[in-house]
Amino acid sequence: MARYTGPVCRLCRREGAKLYLKGDRCYSDKCAIDRRGYAPGMHGQGRKKISEYGIQLREKQKARRIYGVLEKQFRNYFAKADRQPGVTGENLLRLLERRLDNVVYRLGFASSRTEARQLVRHGHFTVNDKKVNIPSYSLKVGDVIKIKEKSLELPRIKELLEQAAHKTPPAWLELDVDQHLGKVVAIPSREEIDVPIEEHLIVELYSR
Repeated sequence: MARYTGPVCRLCRREGAKLYLKGDRCYSDKCAIDRRGYAPGMHGQGRKKISEYGIQLREKQKARRIYGVLEKQFRNYFAKADRQPGVTGENLLRLLERRLDNVVYRLGFASSRTEARQLVRHGHFTVNDKKVNIPSYSLKVGDVIKIKEKSLELPRIKELLEQAAHKTPPAWLELDVDQHLGKVVAIPSREEIDVPIEEHLIVELYSR
């Protein structure tokens, strides 16, 4: 499946916001946005008047890049959110938040969503005691995500667990570092989804 494999800091600069695609580097003084807070390319520092469509498109691209979702996948998520009762934009974010790779990241078992996706693909996690290696797997309330016993021997997993012990996951997740597991205890509310996205712009884009 096609996926962007270039420098991810370039994506943050293109969207003009921190997308936290590179883990700890995003919190350091090496962050590309802090050092060069303008769009990449030879015309990146030029002033451009952006249209209403352009604003909506950039917001959609930002959401896609934050969650690491391809265009067709994103359209499918939007179509599913639109069919659900409630506010379409909020439904969309809830669907994206409940992806397995995102939950692994939110629990602190990975430093970025990209790393979480890789760890899931390599089979380091189980869901309800069953091995799941699909990053887009949609979790439900009551699902338990656990690190496999064999994976606990890996130095990187040990390091991530130590870091997770000092982090607080969002209220809709429950973390037990000693048991190396997390649990989905509720559907996230919009207030609990701390992503810099104005979802109403995405709804307006797809409603054109």
